[in-house]
Amino acid sequence: MRTRVTDMFGIELPIFAFSHCRDVVAAVSRAGGMGVLGALYFTPEELEMELKWIDDHVDGRPYGVDVVMPASYEGADFAPEELVGRLQSMIPEGHRAFVENLLSRHGVPPLSSDADPGRVLLGWTDATARPQVDVALRHPIALLANALGPPPADVVDLAHAQGVKVAALASTPRHALKQVEVGVDVVVAQGTEAGGHTGEISTMVLIPQVVDAVDVPVLAAGGIGNGRQMAAGMALGAEGVWTGSLWLTVEEADTPEMAKRRILAATSRDTVRSRSWTGKPARLLRNEWTEAWESEESPGTLPMPLQFMLVSDALRRIGRSDVSELATFPAGQIIGVTNQVRSTKDVVFGLLEEYAEALERLGRITGDQQP
Repeated sequence: MRTRVTDMFGIELPIFAFSHCRDVVAAVSRAGGMGVLGALYFTPEELEMELKWIDDHVDGRPYGVDVVMPASYEGADFAPEELVGRLQSMIPEGHRAFVENLLSRHGVPPLSSDADPGRVLLGWTDATARPQVDVALRHPIALLANALGPPPADVVDLAHAQGVKVAALASTPRHALKQVEVGVDVVVAQGTEAGGHTGEISTMVLIPQVVDAVDVPVLAAGGIGNGRQMAAGMALGAEGVWTGSLWLTVEEADTPEMAKRRILAATSRDTVRSRSWTGKPARLLRNEWTEAWESEESPGTLPMPLQFMLVSDALRRIGRSDVSELATFPAGQIIGVTNQVRSTKDVVFGLLEEYAEALERLGRITGDQQP
């Protein structure tokens, strides 16, 4: 397969796989696509170790790193050394009480006294994401992606100075144009079907709008889980696909077992766009956690990054207690067909086989038409 993105990165397949698991990233790159490691959950020190491992296991194939540098968030003008303290003081006590009452009703115990300290502020502020960018650019990455809006122009320039291409996710044509204005090389047109942070426009509608709006290569994202959907994205003008939820249940994935079981059993109706995780709309597994935040008793969610700071310890408590009715996880609608555990390599080759079958079917249809 050959498109502008395969030529751009020297890859055999225009399949990009976003994952927080280094094993998945390396496996996809070795199979001919491009794995992209989500850096959000890692400290700079941890990210350094993860990327060193990928360097040693990717067989010289290209891979990427995805960071989160939102264009707007609470505390953007705070000094880094006072960021956490000032943000913590902005969280209302009523919100803290709501979370604690929700956990108590479901019998979720507190963390033990010897529990490791949690992370209330992940890498989705400028101050916390820039160290991740610095670490990433010390490694032979081929792509730096930004998951929320256009990356800062100086970060784009820094990546380009080191020969690294830049991608950014867009949920509207207007967002795509803003990204091109700051110099991104690839736009990921992500429809609302996608897991994690996502907009409101469906993939089928969004992709041709973005393709028509920009002159850089576009990747189709959101609801891409088999070769037929890959073929549809390419037919709409995309030059590759960006996939995420597809990899949550592969053999190599480090998805928590509770979440993996729910994903394997879920239908495509079992996700919902909710602000209950980060304060910005994100598609999550639907359950009593997401429903509680939409109930009449809810005080409402807080803006990013206050919401995650509010709920971070609660999510850790839920995970350690195995209270499945509250356990949520970012996941797209494609989980409705991810009902078995397969190896990453098998998933990649399955995409190709289904893609070829879709093209063959279309060829038969057009071949049967009379002039």
